This record gives sequence, structure tokens and C-alpha cells, in this order.
Amino acid sequence: MVRGPTTDEHGTMSDLNEKFARLGIESAPGQERRQRTDEVDLSGPVLDGTPVDFSHGDVDAFTPIPGSFDVVEAGFEEGGAQAYTEYRGRLSLREDLAAKLAHFTGAGIAADHELIVTPGTQGALFLAMGSCIARGDRVAVVEPDYFANRKLVEFFDGDLVPIPMDFLATSSASGLDMGALEDAFRSGVRLFIYSNPNNPTGVVYSRSEVEQIGTLAERYGATVIVDELYSRQIFDDRPYTHLRGLGVIDPERVITIMGPSKTESLSGFRLGVAVGPPRLVERMEKLQAIVSLRAAGYSQAALRTWFAEPDGWLAERVAQHQAIRDDIVAVLDAVGDIRTRPTEGGSYLFPTLPPLRLGIADFCKALRLQAAVSVTPGTEFGPAFTRSFRINFSQDHAAAVAAIERTIEVVDRYRAPVLEVAAGD
Repeated sequence: MVRGPTTDEHGTMSDLNEKFARLGIESAPGQERRQRTDEVDLSGPVLDGTPVDFSHGDVDAFTPIPGSFDVVEAGFEEGGAQAYTEYRGRLSLREDLAAKLAHFTGAGIAADHELIVTPGTQGALFLAMGSCIARGDRVAVVEPDYFANRKLVEFFDGDLVPIPMDFLATSSASGLDMGALEDAFRSGVRLFIYSNPNNPTGVVYSRSEVEQIGTLAERYGATVIVDELYSRQIFDDRPYTHLRGLGVIDPERVITIMGPSKTESLSGFRLGVAVGPPRLVERMEKLQAIVSLRAAGYSQAALRTWFAEPDGWLAERVAQHQAIRDDIVAVLDAVGDIRTRPTEGGSYLFPTLPPLRLGIADFCKALRLQAAVSVTPGTEFGPAFTRSFRINFSQDHAAAVAAIERTIEVVDRYRAPVLEVAAGD
């Protein structure tokens, strides 16, 4: 017998459907081909060129750390000891990572109870937020910031409190509204989440901003989750500040997430690391035990190559990405009415377009169909970003620049008429 929706203390089936609907994945990296394209006329001449998927990095153009597969193969040959590690990761591996990450971030790490290996940094983010958010908790997130942040807050039944970041108004800091952040803490927010460098803009927070974040969180007894996935890929010798290394906030209230997926191109291994206080790492381990048990056992071995790359390898990789950034920004800046802040860290750019005759979601569809270029609409990173899109420029250099040139052609096709813009203003 087929049963209809039921109602209990947690709400109706329609509530659950709505909850999962808000997790929409049609515009997430690698999912663009699932978008509907029959809702609007997107016909137009198809531009010639190599297809480029800017929604994620290209691990064919930038290959993983040399020797990463060799250590995984050795782990495979070792068998069960590597396949079935502790839920929080093999202890010898955590000891190796603790020493490296302590040196990198400027604060000690106890390998046995302050570090957990996770299935990617996405897994770390899920575990960290699941360990900190109860139903009805007020949680502050930056806008714009990584699209999963707001979705996970809602999934865990938290109340979202957006903190604006005017990243185009300054070049010396992120532009985070510190007054709004303090107001959020004062109103009862007990968890703040941000990425540094920021995803999607590539902005790096100044030391002063990181100090203020830590000081405010300490003053109001809040916890901070900071995603530092791209903290090894910083451009123009810009200073980078790790919150956990400043000493302005009790370590019991800081979770730092890192991993080798992006700069080091190990995304296919699905590895991440979270460092935090024992009570929260223990919660994360318990949650991981019912979600995935552990990060893939054989893959964990690849983390031994992280922070142990051949001499000069990382510097060359950063320089290659900076060169791509420079050429793409030059092409965009030449247009005149596309606003872009040059990336300071990571592989992302977040251009703001002129007014178009299409909404941003339909523009992204048109771009994919007419120019073989996939980007992520800005509304994934905050509802206000209806004229922005994100690109990950970790691609073949020439193909990336050519794809941006085709993107501009599609922008020109759909520009709103001047009179229409004036009327809208």
C-alpha cells in the first residue's frame, strides 16, 4: 500500500521536500548539463573554440603533486592497515600532518585529538557545521562566500545571518562589514563561517580584519569556522594571516579547514583536514562515523606528499596561476564596464557584468550553449549577485583566455539597450 505524506513533530513531507529543494545542485561544479534550457530562447550562433569548464579546476592542465599516486599505490599494497584506518585518519599520517600544519599556521596541533582527516574539505565543512549548529541557532555567513555555507546552515535548521562584504570598494582588505558582524554577534550569533582567500572573489583578508574577527568572536563567546583551502596560493607576495596563529581567540572556538584539492590538484583523491578543539573534533568523528566512516583509506596516503612537494614546485604553480589571472583580468578590464577585482589568492575571479537582457542563470546557460564556456552564476554565492559569475581559472592558459574572449562576445549579444538601462535606473 502506498502511503501519503505524514505529519509529525518535525513537520510535513512537503517541509522535507522544500528543505532538499534548497540544496539545488543544477549550477554546482560539474552539474551544468543538468540545467533546463527550454525555458527561454537561447538560440544564437555557436562560437568556435576549445570548451572550457570554469566551474572547477582542470587537473589535466595542472596535474597532481608528483608521486601522489605512488604513495597511494604503496598504501594499497600494504592492505588493511591503510584501508581501515581510525575514523579520524591514520595516526602516523595525522602526526605527519600536525607537524606540517602547525608550522604553516603558527600554532601547535595535537595529532591525536585536534586533527581529523575528512572526505575532501567539503566533508570537513559538513562535519564542522554539523558539530556546531543546532536547530534555531543563528549563524553568520559572508556574502558572497562559498555556496555550500548558506545551504548547510539551512539544512541543519540554523537561522542565516548574512554579513556583507563590499569587495569592490577596496583593494587593501576584504571589505567585510565589521559593524554588521559585531551586530550579528550582539544579536546572538554564536557561529561565524568564512573562507580565506574568499571563494568566489579571491579576496585575502587583511591581518587587521582577521584580528577583528577573532577579537569580536572572543568578546561574544562565538565559534569561528575558517576555510583556508587556498591559503598556499597567494599572489603578489600579499601577506596572509591564519586566525588560529594570532592568539586573539580561545583555540577552543576555532576550526580551521584545509586540504590539497585545489592548489595541489588532488581533488580526485577527496581529502581534507580539519583542525580544532578536542570536543569538536570528537563530534566531527562521531558524525563522520555515520556518514562515510573515514576518508578513503588508500587515498589518505596521498596526504604524505602535501607540504613535501619537490623544490620549486609550489612556487612555479603559483606563478603559472598568477600569469593566467593577469591575462584574464587584462581582457576583462579592456571592456570597460565589466568590474573585476584581481584575485589575491586561489583560482577564482568574480566579474560583475553590465545590465543584460537575460538573468544571470539564463546568461550562464547561453554561455555554455553558444560559447562552450561553463561558469557558476553569482546567485550561488548570495542572492544579491544577480550580475556576477564565478570562474576557476586553473585551466590551460591559452584556452582560458580564449574562453574569456568568447564570454565577452556573448555578453555583447545580450547587453540591455541603453534606454532600457536608463528606465531601469
